Amino acid sequence: MHDLVIRGGVVVDGTGAERRRADVAIDADRIVAVGDDIGAGRHEIDADGLVVTPGWVDLHTHYDGQATWDPDLAPSSVNGVTSVVLGNCGVGFAPVAPDRHHWLIELLEGVEDIPGTALAEGMTWGWETFPEYLDVLDRLSWTLDIGTQLPHAALRTYVMGERGADVGSVASADEIETMSKLCEEAIRAGALGFTTSRTFVHRTSRGEQIGTLRASADEVLGIATALRRAGTGVVQLISDAYQTTDAELLATETELLERIALEVGRPLSFTVQQNDDTPDRFRELLSAIERWNLAGADVKAQVAVRPIGVLVGLDASLHPFAFCPSYRTLHGLDRDERLARLRDPELRRRLIDEHRSADLTGFVAILQGGFDRMYPLEDPPNYEPSASDSVAGRAAAAGIEPVELLYDLLFSGDGRTLLYIPLMNYARGNLDDLHEMITSPHAMFGLSDAGAHCNTISDGSFPTTAVVHWTRDRTRGELLRLEDVVHGQTQRTAAHIGWHDRGVIAPGYLADLNVIDLDALGLHPPELVADLPAGGTRLMQTANGYRATIKRGRISVLDGELTGERPGRLQRGPQRFGA
Repeated sequence: MHDLVIRGGVVVDGTGAERRRADVAIDADRIVAVGDDIGAGRHEIDADGLVVTPGWVDLHTHYDGQATWDPDLAPSSVNGVTSVVLGNCGVGFAPVAPDRHHWLIELLEGVEDIPGTALAEGMTWGWETFPEYLDVLDRLSWTLDIGTQLPHAALRTYVMGERGADVGSVASADEIETMSKLCEEAIRAGALGFTTSRTFVHRTSRGEQIGTLRASADEVLGIATALRRAGTGVVQLISDAYQTTDAELLATETELLERIALEVGRPLSFTVQQNDDTPDRFRELLSAIERWNLAGADVKAQVAVRPIGVLVGLDASLHPFAFCPSYRTLHGLDRDERLARLRDPELRRRLIDEHRSADLTGFVAILQGGFDRMYPLEDPPNYEPSASDSVAGRAAAAGIEPVELLYDLLFSGDGRTLLYIPLMNYARGNLDDLHEMITSPHAMFGLSDAGAHCNTISDGSFPTTAVVHWTRDRTRGELLRLEDVVHGQTQRTAAHIGWHDRGVIAPGYLADLNVIDLDALGLHPPELVADLPAGGTRLMQTANGYRATIKRGRISVLDGELTGERPGRLQRGPQRFGA
């Protein structure tokens, strides 16, 4: 008798093969049979009318600090994810000198919008080197498996001290050699790879650019060659190549990407998004990746499955009236007092007048007055809204000024309305270009940033959007096969990182599975919850339709609720099938 049998479901096995009706048998933490007449189970799940998939494998999260205190790792765990990768974009918490804890907290607070107070209270540290960090994680368990990569920013400041945090500092040959040796040590201890950041967007909480931004090619390549010596590991990075309008910078960054791809000889992935200023750049980068792959490299663009958008509102980190002088007078008030004052007609008139007269540029101008890019977040959320759904469109239909509608949307009722402002992947007001990105053979799903951007972005639910929007709900363009979307966030992502023991429903693979009511699958709007250490808040987005998520043969989520099972463990390095 098997430990668990999932009976009568439609199996989408993760390989891209056509779906089929079958039973799935599990003993201990492995799938042992898929088909008919597989025998009874001590426990059984009736999956008649349901879809059975592998658990999602999310390569791009930022749970680096949270993993040390939070065994549940939501929202990933309640969105069907059974394996995550940490340490992306060159930021993380190891290695670290004892006197650099606060600087790394400021780094993650600024780059990834994780409350510094939560990190300061939640993290107990207990490590200095990267292998010691892995040893600390090895003593913990979670709802899902985690693996982590070596972040350049932490490594650089560990070796170079204060100079490592300075964007203008050039690493010496000796420092590069030391960083490379420490990278090799980390890889041999179980790091999945090496990551770095080369974007001006990444700054500390003090607004300082981080030291890796313009690190020399000698430094980046010198460190990354450690992977070649170790014979394993991946390189992941974010570069301004996808968004810069500076032709010289684009050429420099593209040349570096090519050298990493061809000289280091390990799998490389990097962020590719659509910026309004460079809306067709993604095609240039995908073409470059194709050339490198034809030359023998293994490179993929990490792409999102929906627009990267900030959420603004009274309780969020940002909202469009926060820059008005009269709003600053409310900063000392608690939430209820602020909301009561904001309902005063005189204050409403004054704030609207100040909003009209503001002279702002760049992102702040979009945040404050980009009415055609502001969409009230509905239930269920619509991640491909049309122009008529925007604040500008709704105001025109109502015959009022957009700023007046904006004010009333944010501060009427209980003041919990969130507005969605797509900043990336929405240059043309639809997802046709994103369809081209996510279907490219040179791209893979990524960029959920789960665990980061706690009060501004809620994209840890990407895997659910991938299924719901792209295989069922999209009305403004082509749909995708469910089999292809499942493959894109199971076997494909797992194989890239070297985890060949998961992402497929077949005998011998890890029993990491989702049992999904596809008709009911959907997302709730994000809500701000105060469940981080020190009372820190974060956006939490949950889902309907996950009847069960099974991790290593144990049911970790049942009908959307965590069961308390935490079979997830640290995964050191690649994982072989059958090991």
